[in-house]
Amino acid sequence: MNVRISNKAMSDLLDGQFFYERQSPGLGDYFKKSLRSDIYSLRLYAGIHRKNFGYHRMVSRKFPYATFYKIEGGNVWIWRVLDCRRDPKWIERQVRMRPTWTP
Repeated sequence: MNVRISNKAMSDLLDGQFFYERQSPGLGDYFKKSLRSDIYSLRLYAGIHRKNFGYHRMVSRKFPYATFYKIEGGNVWIWRVLDCRRDPKWIERQVRMRPTWTP
């Protein structure tokens, strides 16, 4: 399976990286590498995660972030990568926004 990442998800990853880099130098790069590793593990494990708001939701192993994705056309489409510490209603609004890509 191919993994496709939306512009919104890329922006989410950059926001998280900048946040963690401000906490401690080097932590932002570790965040980015960890989340990308989680995302690319979906090549093997896509579809095993429970659905929320119409998307599969994979929680990161090392950071309080969740990746929301769909499987369509033999591809894994990453829609959002969101901080789980945010207000659940905010998370739902972000996930339910209309994707800018079409699988």
